[in-house]
Amino acid sequence: MNTSVLSPRRRTGTLAAFATATVFVLSGCGVNAYDLPSESARYTFEAETNGVRTVWEYASAEVTKADTPAHQPCIGDLFDNNQAACRPEPLIFLKYDLNLALDNTAEAGDTHEITVTGYYQERLSALPRVTTLKAETSFDGGKTWRPTTTKAEGKNTFTTKIKHPKRDQAPKGVALRINATDSEGNTVKQTMPTAYKLR
Repeated sequence: MNTSVLSPRRRTGTLAAFATATVFVLSGCGVNAYDLPSESARYTFEAETNGVRTVWEYASAEVTKADTPAHQPCIGDLFDNNQAACRPEPLIFLKYDLNLALDNTAEAGDTHEITVTGYYQERLSALPRVTTLKAETSFDGGKTWRPTTTKAEGKNTFTTKIKHPKRDQAPKGVALRINATDSEGNTVKQTMPTAYKLR
């Protein structure tokens, strides 16, 4: 596990969620903590795991007071080398209910509804609200993308309806590309090359 040496003149930004960090550790990847400049700025953070590509863009400003729950400390706190206030950064994470059968497939030639929920790391202060979510699908391995209709269903939760082609018209299954934005202008773009197969 890699951590940066923290300076009292700089603040720490932990870019990956603790849950994501756990996955990285279990898979043998390193987890990084970063010093970010104290000036307000926008940042981009990219990750790819098992072919799923995620790009976050978010705004970050100076931390004047530590803002982390005791059960989710900053990475530097775990190694007793944290000399500055720190907090998780406001990355939007996505949770999916793909509404699939027991064999993880959906019916070809039918309209299929999935649910996507945005969430954040647990923090002590107020969280932003996911305000918009756009979904696109591809049935040819990501060569072409089509927008789908989305509808807000509750706090940070959206449904989208996907019109499936015949099974032989989507031999690689259904790819999903989700773009979400929150009330503070933070964004996430996640691409799943094969979200599920058709039967």
